[in-house]
Amino acid sequence: ASVATTAAAQAMPAVERLDRIVAVVDEDVLLQSELDRAVDNILAQSQSAVNLPPRDIVEKQVLDRLILTRVQVARAEGTGIQVNDADVDQAVARIAEQNKISLEQLRQSLEHDGFSFEEFRKTMRDEITVQRFRQRFVQSRVQVTETEIDIALASDSLKTGEVRLSHILIGVRDGATAAQIETARARADSVVKEINDGLSFAQAAIKYSEGQQALEGGDLGWRKYEEVPSAFADLVAGMKKGEVAQPLRGPSGFHILKLVDQRSDDSAKMVTEFQARHILIQPSELMTDAAAEERIKKLRELAVAGADFAELAKKNSQDTNTANLGGDLGWFTLTDYGPTVAQAVQALKDGEISAPFRTELGWHIMKREGIREVDRTKEYIRNQARETIVRRKAEEEYDNYLRQIRAEAYVENRLAPVAGS
Repeated sequence: ASVATTAAAQAMPAVERLDRIVAVVDEDVLLQSELDRAVDNILAQSQSAVNLPPRDIVEKQVLDRLILTRVQVARAEGTGIQVNDADVDQAVARIAEQNKISLEQLRQSLEHDGFSFEEFRKTMRDEITVQRFRQRFVQSRVQVTETEIDIALASDSLKTGEVRLSHILIGVRDGATAAQIETARARADSVVKEINDGLSFAQAAIKYSEGQQALEGGDLGWRKYEEVPSAFADLVAGMKKGEVAQPLRGPSGFHILKLVDQRSDDSAKMVTEFQARHILIQPSELMTDAAAEERIKKLRELAVAGADFAELAKKNSQDTNTANLGGDLGWFTLTDYGPTVAQAVQALKDGEISAPFRTELGWHIMKREGIREVDRTKEYIRNQARETIVRRKAEEEYDNYLRQIRAEAYVENRLAPVAGS
């Protein structure tokens, strides 16, 4: 698929066309042209990957996704989340950079494939809005205690390694009756039977799933074992490669999982640490940037000539946290002080003094004093456990929240019903 079809699933064509409304979402509408473009994009991306079901089934899945996006965007805007033009500019620039093309080439590629650049930007704005909405939800709702981490590690429920899963959701709405739940269960059983009789899992997902990855054939991609939702963790841990599990009842309905592949990760987590001292000179109202640069250059000349770097730091450095320590930064990793410091310390050998370099704090020189490899496996495992618990809670709670706001929204679906549904 081209850059346009990969990155602009919802962008509208630049050519004028007669439209009709296919869905009303609160005070917003979705147009046939938007749906057509999104469906065409899915078909273009899937030509070599999955044999898709008929177009009307794909249309239903795509429209459901577009509706859910509109619901989230409306809620986000209602809570004050805003995405400005600069945010969109950065997102568009990242896409161009990832595809190793210029912004003008990206625009030309979009236009060549019939996409409006302005609607492409609107799609990017919506994606950023939804992402920030989800982040705010997670930050406000998801908390992890040290006790939870201890329990998870002690229970050995966080296996190492990664799994690639595919997923089908047969949904059950809140407040469903026993008969409705049983109907959903029977449908889930029927889907598993179709898969066992030869229907590919991907085709079944596109045709039947109500999960967010339905249009990707249910593919959840590679996940660490600890990133698997807690409701599925025990089931997945006991599955074999290629196995399709029987439907599992969850809060949102019946889940059908396939373990596509798995790989182990038993290696120690070694981290490179550096020890260094630095001197900082900060521009101010009394010292211009050029004067600060000149002063740091003179201090470097003194250090290179043999002056004690620690004494120079004590007398001259304006870093109040390290000046009294002779500029000692202690042992640190390449991610601790940002990319500029990382680049400087990496370029040095032990005992060498860097050329002056600029950060947002001011002008620096640095003397590297050591390098070592440290086993951080225990810290890594604990941090991974924390992140895993956050992801599991976030995924489960946000899925439930999406169902809630989708049910609360006014949605009028004007798309013709899929035959046999």
